[in-house]
Amino acid sequence: MASTLTANDSSVSLKPLVEPAGELTPAEVERYSRHLIIPEIGAVGQRRLKNAKVLVIGAGGLGSPALLYLAAAGVGTLGIIDDDVVDLSNLQRQVIHGVADVGRPKIESARDAIAALNPLVEVRLHNVRLDASNALELFADYDLILDGADNFATRYLVNDAAAILGKPYVWGSIFRFDGQVSVFWEKHGPTYRDLYPEAPPAGSVPSCGEGGVFGMLCAAVGSLMVTEAVKLITGVGRSLLGRVALFDALGGSWREIRVSKDPVAEPITELTDYEAFCGITPAVSADTEHTVTATQLATMLASRKAGLKDFELVDVRETGEHNIVSIDGSVLIPQGRILAGEAWAELPQDKDIVFHCKAGTRSANVLEAARKAGYQRVSHLDGGILAWVRDVEPQKPVY
Repeated sequence: MASTLTANDSSVSLKPLVEPAGELTPAEVERYSRHLIIPEIGAVGQRRLKNAKVLVIGAGGLGSPALLYLAAAGVGTLGIIDDDVVDLSNLQRQVIHGVADVGRPKIESARDAIAALNPLVEVRLHNVRLDASNALELFADYDLILDGADNFATRYLVNDAAAILGKPYVWGSIFRFDGQVSVFWEKHGPTYRDLYPEAPPAGSVPSCGEGGVFGMLCAAVGSLMVTEAVKLITGVGRSLLGRVALFDALGGSWREIRVSKDPVAEPITELTDYEAFCGITPAVSADTEHTVTATQLATMLASRKAGLKDFELVDVRETGEHNIVSIDGSVLIPQGRILAGEAWAELPQDKDIVFHCKAGTRSANVLEAARKAGYQRVSHLDGGILAWVRDVEPQKPVY
């Protein structure tokens, strides 16, 4: 339930989230002196930060600046959830990692960067994929959650787990040049489900890996997330609870929308199947009848070039991805156009079609949609262009 914010609306008065720790040491006084001389923070606020336990979901684009600024601010305990490893393409925006970290688990790289910045911070590593089986247990040990997830299923999971446990969380989202930040806390205001009551159709919103992201946007959004976290912990300022801050990096402008709590919404009491809720279908790659490997596709393309076979190879990625690396002889028709029903006339029903994307997920979604639309002679490339480069053309770049 979102509406335009037209005035300087009053916000819910929130008490400090965390009680103060004991007295600061002389080294801490020197380190945090620029906070201590701010009347609104002072020694008591800094002691609250020292006593705070914050869990950050993802050590990627948003998690990188968030973790660094939380550590610099003196948050006493930082938890990190991430099961990914550092890739060279991450370094365009994930500033907590460096070239030497490529191939390392992101949580280990992040831990080392935090230790180098502020060794007074305790770092807890959770090398797991967050899901309904572990979210409640993980969240229970922390005062506040920062959600830097890049998919809708995880965002709804975070929202529901936080609501069940009565915990606030700061949410951030980025795509290309646009960023969003808000605070959700069911006990005091709206939740993510009030902003997005229904998940967008699967495949309708490209991920950052599919559509790209302006690297510097992560710093703007991530730092605002930390600002909101520090305000909640110390009890100062006006929270973004009930408001969403929208940043247009290309236009250099911020604006806000107000979010109201749905008065008739049922309380959130249990976790559910979030992939099903978001319409995410199981990968079709297990269906060998409709799947080809990279080496099989190479043979098919050679036969087509020799005039022995006729089929259409359709790249369902975005234009920017296709420009980075493509398979010779493929035709670009982005997934969004197919799933929206705009491109069926461009897909022949009288010949074989092979769909491919980056890793196989989008092509599996398109394959399922094509079969539902009546296409019988369709398949997709298992592992996508990543498998193609690995097994057929290793000289080509990946992203």
